[in-house]
Amino acid sequence: MTQSEQASLAAKYFVDDLPGARQVGGRLHSIITNFDAQGQATELACDFLKSNGLLSLHALVSGHSDLDSFRQDAAQERAVRIQLAQAAAAEAEAEAARQAAERAAASASIFNDPEFRRRLEAKQLRRKYSVGYIEPHHYRRAMRLLGLLSQGQRLEAADVVWLQTEAEECWTLAVAAAWNELEAQALSAVWRKTGDPWAAVNASSHWRKCDQPSMSLQLTSEALASASAPKVRSALLTTRGGALRDLGRPIEAKAHGEQAHQLTPKDYRPCTLLGAACAELGDLAAGHQWFTKAEELGADRRSIDQEIKALLARASQEERERMRAYLFGQNPKRFAWLRPGKDAAYRGTPSR
Repeated sequence: MTQSEQASLAAKYFVDDLPGARQVGGRLHSIITNFDAQGQATELACDFLKSNGLLSLHALVSGHSDLDSFRQDAAQERAVRIQLAQAAAAEAEAEAARQAAERAAASASIFNDPEFRRRLEAKQLRRKYSVGYIEPHHYRRAMRLLGLLSQGQRLEAADVVWLQTEAEECWTLAVAAAWNELEAQALSAVWRKTGDPWAAVNASSHWRKCDQPSMSLQLTSEALASASAPKVRSALLTTRGGALRDLGRPIEAKAHGEQAHQLTPKDYRPCTLLGAACAELGDLAAGHQWFTKAEELGADRRSIDQEIKALLARASQEERERMRAYLFGQNPKRFAWLRPGKDAAYRGTPSR
């Protein structure tokens, strides 16, 4: 039986408003199908019709009503059922709307609760800056500082030191990047307003630390156009050389380091840049010589080691092993942490 035939049969017995009358396998569908074919119904079928309020159909199949009376009574029954169903649907819809309104009101009440909003904002801040667990005694101050960063406000130097030392669990890469970017923006503005070249030097360092070396190149290009003092030019060339290294341009970085060293031969910073650039270019002997000279001129050994670790981290496996073997061979005591077979921690940020 097709769906159209099922619908017609249900309409014939005035039960087309009931899904079970049109559903193959449904009890009501089976009753009217059998009755239509055979003109009779079982006692169980009659009981089902009576218990479900289909009194006119029950009277017909049980032989207590003729077809004309059935049609009149069944039509009225169906009209009443439809009316009741519509009323029930409207009531259910109204109840659903009422419950939805209550839930919305409850959600709004919760969301507008100051304590809930505070917790939500704190959770969002910590997710934004990848901050996990915070020591309870650090929590209030740390969250205040994260809020300032999120609002684009610079942090006091004492707060930065506190984050980096006391509350170091909060000094994540995301926090460091946000702080460096704010410092870079502020110092760049100082340079453009006052023309102070040291502001440009420091801004360049911060641009590099927040992974924006192209901004460093733009700024140092502007500053070099007007800087004349040897010390200032050397500093600008050195930080610019570092940005060129960041961008994978070691040949240009080396040239900048050489110019800076000529201007300030007693400054270790150009030597550090030259050591890194030469090592990246594969000239390990020259790189080692420049790093040694940087230490002789006052560079902190730890900063040199951090520079070497950064070089190793970026190098291929073959180049990494070659660099380790060379440096260890030059000075086994100085580079004991690089001896073959020792698992060195190749981490750290390049010297600025």
